Amino acid sequence: ADRLSQLVDQVYGNPTDYQGFSLAVATACFAVQIYCDFSGYSDMAVGSAQMMGFRLTENFRRPYHATSITDFWRRWHISLSTWFRDYVYIPLGGSRVSSYRRYLNIMAVFVVSGLWHGANWKFLVWGALHGAYMVFGQISLPLRERFAAILGLTSYPRVRRLWQTLATFTLVAFAWIFFRANSIGDAIYIARSLPTGWSIILDPAHMSDTLFGLGLPKSEFFLALEMIAILECGHLLQSKGNVRRMLAKRPLILRWAAYSALLWIVFLFGVFRHKEFIYFTF
Repeated sequence: ADRLSQLVDQVYGNPTDYQGFSLAVATACFAVQIYCDFSGYSDMAVGSAQMMGFRLTENFRRPYHATSITDFWRRWHISLSTWFRDYVYIPLGGSRVSSYRRYLNIMAVFVVSGLWHGANWKFLVWGALHGAYMVFGQISLPLRERFAAILGLTSYPRVRRLWQTLATFTLVAFAWIFFRANSIGDAIYIARSLPTGWSIILDPAHMSDTLFGLGLPKSEFFLALEMIAILECGHLLQSKGNVRRMLAKRPLILRWAAYSALLWIVFLFGVFRHKEFIYFTF
C-alpha cells in the first residue's frame, strides 16, 4: 500500500499533468492501495484481538474477486456495509417493498454511505455511483443473462466469471476516482481524460518512460507487482479455506518457517516512512 501510494500521490496530486494511460494506471494502483491499507489494518486488529481471546468480525473477503457490485459489497468493509443494511436499508423497507421503492432504498443507503465519509461532493458522487451500479445491475440482470446465453458464456463458467470480475473491478476502480481525487473538479477532469492519450501503448519505449516516471522507479514498480502476486497467492489459499488453520496443522518447523519468511519480506521490502492509514481520515 505505502509503495503504491508514491505513484498515486504524484499523479492525483497534479492530475492535469497526465492523460488517460497514466491516470488509469494511478487509479488501478489506488484501488490496490486502499484495499491493502484498509484490509491490512483490519486484519491487524482482528489478529491482535484474537491473541487476547476476542473474535472480531471479518472485514474483507477478497473484494476484487467479486463478480458483481452486490457481491463486492458483501466482501468490502463488511462491518460498515452490514451496519447500513441493518440500520438504514431494512428500516426503510428493505426488499419487502415495490421494485421502485427498493431501488430508492438502495440509492438512499449509498448516498448516506458516501456522506458518512465526508460532507463533500466527491464522496456523494462515489456513493451515488455505487447505488446506481447496484440498481442498474438488478434491472439489467435478465437481459444480461439472456445475452450471456446467446454468446454461449453459460457453457464456459470460468470465462464468464473472469469477465464479470474484470467488469466489476473496472466499475469499482472508476468510482474510486471520486473517492481519491483532491476535489470534485479533479475527479471530473480525470474521468473525462481517461479515454485520451492511449496511443502511447503503440510506442513501447515511450510507454516505458511514462510508466516509470509516475513516481515509482522501475525496480520499485516491479517489486510492487511481485508483492501483488504474493497477495493473490494468499487470496488463492484463502479461497480454499482458513489459512491460519491450514498452517496450524503443519509441523512446528514449517509453521515457523512460514512466519519467519513473511517477517523477512516485511523487513527487507517494506516501506517504513511515516504514512497514515487512509481510513484514519474518517
